[in-house]
Amino acid sequence: MTMFFHINQKKMEVKILGNHHSIFDEYLAEIRDSSIQKDPMRFRENLYRLGELFAYEISKELKYKVTEVTTPLGVARVPKLEKQPVLATILRAGLPMHNGLLKIFDRAENCFISAFRKYNENGGFEIAFEYIASPLLNDKVVILSDPMLASGKSMKISYEALLKKGKPEHIHLASIIASRQGVEYVAEKIQDENVTLWLGAVDEGMTSKSYIVPGLGDAGDLAYGETSGFH
Repeated sequence: MTMFFHINQKKMEVKILGNHHSIFDEYLAEIRDSSIQKDPMRFRENLYRLGELFAYEISKELKYKVTEVTTPLGVARVPKLEKQPVLATILRAGLPMHNGLLKIFDRAENCFISAFRKYNENGGFEIAFEYIASPLLNDKVVILSDPMLASGKSMKISYEALLKKGKPEHIHLASIIASRQGVEYVAEKIQDENVTLWLGAVDEGMTSKSYIVPGLGDAGDLAYGETSGFH
């Protein structure tokens, strides 16, 4: 499924990979299932496998050139990627999905972004950017992954951090589960025709603390264990 969000005459393409009766839906069901979530290794593995499937689908949008490859019996002309993408993710929840993408794009450069929820005294929070470790991004294709797109603020902040490293040719934003509010926020705040948003599923609800409903819970805690917060 492909959707377009129009903001001030600009549009961002949104591609939804779920609900097409493929193995993608099986892995998506498992990461949502509270009984299967009790096994952190399987939860991480499913994020890893979903990352691989995102990589395969995104690879169809990249540029290729025909080159000659010598086989034991002759020469074959085959298409190969013109250039490898840069894989970026938001720590820590993004790491398993990132590793799945890296399994497919195994020659890719990598970028890591630290952004976290900074809580205030009344229980609210804002998304705080901490640092980015990245190569220069001028004229490169970037894939920025984060398994959950809730409010959309982490994705927006991370997108802006990428732009400080240069002007990419195209940025693919990839999340496994999103809230409709988050999708609308990203479409409004990231007004760039050279950005594509890839999603596994879009859920209608979100709690007052910006957790997606029905969603799956906290992806970082499920993958790596609960923390006592950021200090």
